[in-house]
Amino acid sequence: MDSKSLYFSLDLVSGGGLTLSVEQRAALQTSTIILKKNYKFKRVLFWGKILGVKADYYIAQGVEEDEMSDKKSLYSLSCIEWHLLPPATETMLGEVSFAASGRFMGDPFHEYEHTETRKQGEGDEAVEEEYMIKINEEKRLAAVVHTIDREGSVVPRGAFIKNPHGLVQTNRSFEGLSHSEAGKLSNFLHFTEPKNLKKKTILEMAELDPSIDFLDLLSDDIPKGSWSLEFERGSSVCVIRSLLWLGLTFYHVPMTSQHGYVYMGDGLKNLDLPFML
Repeated sequence: MDSKSLYFSLDLVSGGGLTLSVEQRAALQTSTIILKKNYKFKRVLFWGKILGVKADYYIAQGVEEDEMSDKKSLYSLSCIEWHLLPPATETMLGEVSFAASGRFMGDPFHEYEHTETRKQGEGDEAVEEEYMIKINEEKRLAAVVHTIDREGSVVPRGAFIKNPHGLVQTNRSFEGLSHSEAGKLSNFLHFTEPKNLKKKTILEMAELDPSIDFLDLLSDDIPKGSWSLEFERGSSVCVIRSLLWLGLTFYHVPMTSQHGYVYMGDGLKNLDLPFML
């Protein structure tokens, strides 16, 4: 959610218990302005909060020219001082999935260790060697933020456009979905590189507008039922919650351009979801 409308946006998603204290809101409101100026971002988003045992991580994202791919993630333990997260690579994601598990500690320098046995050589000459993977919590935080963005970031259809140069930018003519459109999960998209779009047939692609239909639909997600859509505040706000990443909440006010999402949780994926549906 945009840091400019932080107070308003947090109130709209507070129905699920996601909120910040007055002190935290005030600190974020001030520090994100300084953050935008220091890093020369086009705008700053408040991404959310990951709960730790000793302390919580507050996450912000700075947006540059491309709204979808030109993002830098930062974390803070105090809502005032911000530190840049390293970019998540495939190697880092693999190491985190092996080595790190359980709750976050709240210490960026905390190290996770995982030892596994690997065979070197072939046949009778094969020798078993122990291989240790070490990774600190800062890298784990970067990997989790990247994964949640890839699997849980949501935007309404038409809110962003892809220009002829391939840049994704805010659609200034977007005036919001109607109430009937907001009630359909197929009108909400994943704000990340598409995967299912390439699997569509030529006839299905012919019905799409390439300037706005360049993202995957939430309704195509597997397993079915991993999203909860409902209207709150007298049907004035559409709220979508992820059941895969508990704590991720998206809001959209129909007939307006106001929308955003925030994550406040322990950073653990709900792997029991298929058995709960």
